[in-house]
Amino acid sequence: MWEFFFCLMPSMFLFSIAILFRSRWICHLVEEGTRPLLWHIWIIICSILKLPHPSVFYATGDQEPKIKLIYKPTVLANYIIQNCKALACAPLARWPKADPHLQIFFNFIWPIEEGAQTDCGITFTRDHLLIQDGGIIALDWAIRLIDQNSQAKRDHYPGERAPGCHTSTPPIIILIPNALGKITQNLLSLCRLALQQGFYPVVFHRRGHGGCPLATPRYQEFGDPSDLVQAVLYIQSHHPSSVLFAVSEGSGSGLLLSYLGECGSSSYLVAAACISPVFHGQLFFETPFPKLYHEAALLYRKLQLSRYATALSTVMDTEKIFSCHSLQDMEKLMFCSVRLLDTSQKDTLEQGVELRSVQTNWASYWERNEPLRDADEVAVPVLCLCSTDDPLLPPASTLPMSIFHNNPYFFLALTSQGSHCGFLQEGPQTAASWSHNAVLEYFQVVTEFFKVEERKCFMEGFVGWDIVQGLRQKTGAMAHRRRRPTMLRRERPVLGSQRQLSSHSRLVTFEEHETFTWNRSYTR
Repeated sequence: MWEFFFCLMPSMFLFSIAILFRSRWICHLVEEGTRPLLWHIWIIICSILKLPHPSVFYATGDQEPKIKLIYKPTVLANYIIQNCKALACAPLARWPKADPHLQIFFNFIWPIEEGAQTDCGITFTRDHLLIQDGGIIALDWAIRLIDQNSQAKRDHYPGERAPGCHTSTPPIIILIPNALGKITQNLLSLCRLALQQGFYPVVFHRRGHGGCPLATPRYQEFGDPSDLVQAVLYIQSHHPSSVLFAVSEGSGSGLLLSYLGECGSSSYLVAAACISPVFHGQLFFETPFPKLYHEAALLYRKLQLSRYATALSTVMDTEKIFSCHSLQDMEKLMFCSVRLLDTSQKDTLEQGVELRSVQTNWASYWERNEPLRDADEVAVPVLCLCSTDDPLLPPASTLPMSIFHNNPYFFLALTSQGSHCGFLQEGPQTAASWSHNAVLEYFQVVTEFFKVEERKCFMEGFVGWDIVQGLRQKTGAMAHRRRRPTMLRRERPVLGSQRQLSSHSRLVTFEEHETFTWNRSYTR
């Protein structure tokens, strides 16, 4: 009898626990009891890995996240603040989901397989563009969701905005990955959410990134927007009736901000957003961040370059590059000491032209690559989402607050939690990000503002027909005006024929397109 009872005791114990855990208050009691224990264990793990102590960011991880908006009061800014509900509060997750190191680990370090787009429920198609200097860049178009039951946000939340509205000419969002070219889980999540809300996302891959072949022995500098200019021109020429937006992730903001500054009012973009942006490129490379993250980024960069080691050895000292121990030294060796083709020879490497060594000063390199070098020329509203607990970027005290206080085109949303490109929310969806909802709603609010301004132009009659037509072009109508050609301040060598190559083996002549200027009166 007693033997039988003792045999059943383990099963009865497990059955009792299962019954107890069906009660919500029991689960909550266990969760609250184990949270402090897990918190102290995590502190020990961070100390072993030499990561910044979690208490540096918040004491318990359960403090209510705060958001601070910094901007210059204008008509557009006031409209955004009044109508963009996501910027009013940041319902971010609690610890451990909100831990900055865990967010970075699962977003950047956790490996993503080749079929990650299938796992995320998205079908991509790729276009390869052969640009002016002979290099190749890639555009990955998110064409559809594999899950046909995925509906627009407006179907689930009546009364809220559905930015894309599922029209025949959906607005296009250009997604710019980080400077390493790594596709992250959050970037795929943003693609999925944009598709659900009726946008047409496209991921921009630099030369040599994201499986894009390196046709010329040259990588793109940190803030060189020449390739992005041609990609935007290609997208606009093939979708002239669609509104264009752009979103950058992390260090990819160096490219987007450079593009906006150099193109100025000639940009085809209606609005842009930067998630955890790098505002000072030189400071970003010179500021040490946790060794674990630094070594992971350095290893990823070397593996990326090793694929083209033979071709790059003609213009770079690849032996020194693969033996360097910091991203800063790697950047210097790649771009500040480069052997270039003799300018008297204009053909390809097969003709055996002479090479000449060119030494570029580190400071002069950043004079032409700092993301905010031409911030005064930006003529497109830019939303920047930053977090004070970001372990990968310089401290929040280095943020260029003067730009947000004085420039009518820059808006800053500074949160107390969010890590680097994370901003995860509490809820059953592990990949739900507050930054994604805020960015998409921000694009919708800006578009609505342009439509309101257009109506005022017709009603008040204070502007001419040309201005109205230009405004209509910016808000996606079919009227077009002539724009002045997009001019870049830096000169680049032009090699080979001027063509574009798509993934369908279709050659398209790259013709010079005219662009338009538009008098943006909303900064009054």
